[in-house]
Amino acid sequence: MIEHILPLGVAVTEAFHDSPASDLFPQEARLVEQAVAARRREFATVRRCAREALARLGLPPVSILPDRHGAPRWPAAVLGSLTHCAGYRAAVVAPAAELRLLGIDAEPDAPLPPGVLESIALPSELRLVRHLLTRRPQVRWDRALFSMKEAVYKSWYPHTGQRLEFEDAELAFDADSPVFTARLRLPAAPELEGRWMADKGLLITAIAA
Repeated sequence: MIEHILPLGVAVTEAFHDSPASDLFPQEARLVEQAVAARRREFATVRRCAREALARLGLPPVSILPDRHGAPRWPAAVLGSLTHCAGYRAAVVAPAAELRLLGIDAEPDAPLPPGVLESIALPSELRLVRHLLTRRPQVRWDRALFSMKEAVYKSWYPHTGQRLEFEDAELAFDADSPVFTARLRLPAAPELEGRWMADKGLLITAIAA
């Protein structure tokens, strides 16, 4: 699914069912050895997706380990992003020579827990979400906003080493367009453009630039 909102040249692998935790490399397995079985399977599946995506670029399988902030570390000269939510896992990779930014996120097309929208949304975003929930209630725009912000943050951090807070990006989007924009509230930061889709009970977002 996610390939529909990504440019050509980005290698994509998705999964709708989990792999056994035995698919993990030893260094990866140690990271989740104390986790519950479902978490180990989820962790293994998204890393299998990552290795399959790397293979599409002609690269060998490697351990995908997190950095000190939890972001996946990729082989040299590769940009990548991972996402997982209930019933869906995905990995995308691309040559760093072709893209500066790459980030994806997937969320269930379901309401955010109470209070979360107010904690992540700027006033303009809150007004927009409430308007769209009235106009097009079949999409959970509160969750879409959350996912878009996650895609922005996951693309920005590997590029700059700078971690964003929810208030650092102001999002704009519309029910009739697959494009969203993110104005970063940082000195000299560019406006980012991403794409989103709603399908099969999922909200999927991507930044690729």
